[in-house]
Amino acid sequence: MIKVMEKNTIITMKLKGKSNRWISRETGLNRKTVARYWNNYQELNAQMEQLPEKRLIQEEIASGPKYNATSRTARKYTPEMDMAIDEILRNEATKIRELGESHKQRLTIVQIYELLRKQGHEIGITTVSNQIKKKREKKSETYIRQSYEYGERLEYDFGEVRLVIKGKAGKYYLAVFGAPRSSFRWAYLYSNQKKEVFLDSHVRFFDMVGGAYREVVYDNMRNVVSAFIGRNEKELNADLIGMSNYYGFSINVTNCFRGNEKGYVESSVKKIRNEAFALRYHFENISEAAEYLEGELIRINEKSTIEEEQAHLLPRRPPLELSRITEQVTDKYSFVRVENNFYSVPEYLTQRKVTVRIYAEEIVVYSGLHEVCRHPKKSGNGEMAVNIKHYLDTLLKKPGAVRNANALKNEHELKSVFDKYYDTRVREFIEIIRTHQHRPIPEIVQILQSEGEGKKVTEKILTNVMRHTQGQLNQISDFFMKGKVV
Repeated sequence: MIKVMEKNTIITMKLKGKSNRWISRETGLNRKTVARYWNNYQELNAQMEQLPEKRLIQEEIASGPKYNATSRTARKYTPEMDMAIDEILRNEATKIRELGESHKQRLTIVQIYELLRKQGHEIGITTVSNQIKKKREKKSETYIRQSYEYGERLEYDFGEVRLVIKGKAGKYYLAVFGAPRSSFRWAYLYSNQKKEVFLDSHVRFFDMVGGAYREVVYDNMRNVVSAFIGRNEKELNADLIGMSNYYGFSINVTNCFRGNEKGYVESSVKKIRNEAFALRYHFENISEAAEYLEGELIRINEKSTIEEEQAHLLPRRPPLELSRITEQVTDKYSFVRVENNFYSVPEYLTQRKVTVRIYAEEIVVYSGLHEVCRHPKKSGNGEMAVNIKHYLDTLLKKPGAVRNANALKNEHELKSVFDKYYDTRVREFIEIIRTHQHRPIPEIVQILQSEGEGKKVTEKILTNVMRHTQGQLNQISDFFMKGKVV
């Protein structure tokens, strides 16, 4: 490439009347090169005389010569090599479809280079890298800025958050709503992202804001899309369609892998997760974490205009009752089984048919039309929710079963009171619970503790009296034994 000084030398010598041959001999440059840049200089000067806008031509004259490399090709890169690389990249695309977009078994540039060498292609690794980069290069996407009216658009997504509950680290989920027009963000905390949770979060949100939005936007999560039909058609979840019919909102599903199409809620997930749980993540239970999250959300939304947006929402409707209903026969332990977890029911229903309504956060059991019990829903596998009140008649008949019963061990405070005061008074323990079974367990624990402490005081007094009386009897016995009585 000729440097700017060499270009200057050619022009200067030509302006002094030197021939191309002389300049070539003096500078060592090819005569054709000298002629080309002198001709270019003359053409640019002629154009500058004719055109009113002279700036670009002046810059061209003053700058160094430009080397056009746009049509240059790799000298060793053959059509056969190009076809071989295309075949490798097609195989990689097939692998992505089969293993998923996030798989970690992609061929590296070095591996592709080695494959080409094994096929007999004499090619450098830099050339391979450059060619693959060209083939994979995508045209930059242009985004269109959007604006919405109040009440028009709501976006939905799930976000993951890690918390320490009762000293145990675990994965939890945020069901996040974002309303871009009012800059409003809200979320609910759950232990899973199943269908019941997905639907429950909508009911809670619409009830909280006092109405529904005209459109809700989702990605292609399984709670939204039941099946893909062809390349573009999607079969929507029937429960979501039913909810849409009830509240009156339309469903908008983004294109696959296009999170930017609901960018406000994507950023809302990150903002809520960071601002709410970056500093605090230890809690005694999930209810405490949910209560803390609600307080943080009020702070996060201080500058939103949700009050103004609420006036533009679709009319408020009574919360939609959502549950999955099953009929079961309780087992011999008087349990029903829901999603591989076990829940106790009253003992008189052992091995009888009951109806179980499964909600996002609790299960409710009915016998006929009458509710017989409810439990907070378990999120693990093989866990038990047991209420000792369900087994009082059986435990009275089998008092020896109390000490190791799951119904007792499941209530830690109750077990502690039993071990301290009632280990030898099992029937009394069960009778007290039976008498106060209409009360919540914490109140029953207090009653048991109070009566247990009273009994201990009485026993202590009686023990002292008996010890004192026994001492006196021993003294009288000694007196008589020594023959001191006439």
